[in-house]
Amino acid sequence: MAATGFKDYYALLGVSRTASTEEIKQSFRKLARQYHPDVNPGDKGAEAKFKEVSEAYEVLSDPDKRKKYDQFGQYWQQAERAGGATYGGAPGDMGGFDFSGYGSFDEFINELLGRFAGAAPRSRSYPYGGGGPTGFGFDTGAPAQSFDQEANISLSFSEAFHGAQKRLRIGTDEVEVRIPPGARQGTKVRLKGRGPAHPHTKQRGDIYLVVQLTPHPLFKLEGDNLVCEVPITPDEAVLGGKIEVPTPDGSVSMHLPAATKSGQTLRLRGKGWPRAKGDRGDQLVRVVILPPTHPSAEERQLYEKIRDSRRDHPRQGLLDQRL
Repeated sequence: MAATGFKDYYALLGVSRTASTEEIKQSFRKLARQYHPDVNPGDKGAEAKFKEVSEAYEVLSDPDKRKKYDQFGQYWQQAERAGGATYGGAPGDMGGFDFSGYGSFDEFINELLGRFAGAAPRSRSYPYGGGGPTGFGFDTGAPAQSFDQEANISLSFSEAFHGAQKRLRIGTDEVEVRIPPGARQGTKVRLKGRGPAHPHTKQRGDIYLVVQLTPHPLFKLEGDNLVCEVPITPDEAVLGGKIEVPTPDGSVSMHLPAATKSGQTLRLRGKGWPRAKGDRGDQLVRVVILPPTHPSAEERQLYEKIRDSRRDHPRQGLLDQRL
């Protein structure tokens, strides 16, 4: 019997096995920013990578879990369930573990989980299907069933920003669900005790509603910041001044610096997405210089006059470049 689905958490985070807690934290933060669903909307590969690095950080940032992982490698979760029994030998991947003292791998697992010959099995959730020990060790069928469930719930940007009340039907019941302000893509809302019942304990699992944000035509999320793109005219870019900018609370007047470049980002503090502590992130305004598509004869003459009197040559520094 072989353990499957083993993940090298150190490789996932790009750190060595001797990495300090701070090095692990720094690497996780960098990767979490890179693969966060808010930064990669709709990218399933990035979402899966984000979950993997989060799982790796959860284990390696916990000294007890990391110790078990280093000791037992791909079998660390069995050791976790067994209450952390340890065996002699150098820490590291269990591929180098000496199994010569066991008649079979089942015997090793049985001892690891505290099921010695003649001893009554402990009450626990077994990691494999079948509900516990058999005459031949573990049943190697499907993984044990989870009694928690997940379901997607779609929210508009307005509902996620302001919070919302949703009435949902679960089985024959109707429940009122409150979504707090500031929900994001992937936010989970727990409905305690609304999942299926455990066949033995009769205790019901939970349902987790996973928020799916409907794209907005203007706004998008980057972390706590709300981002929008606003067009400006060439004369506004050159001269600067006041421009009206949309925000979740209505339009506001924003100062545009002179000589603003296309793609430049300006910040409106406290106008972004609601945060858990009650304040808000910032709104980032990315300006795009939009030339007139159908200039009038007078506008064209003025632009020609500007061209003929221009002193700056924006491409001057590029002319001598060669490969």
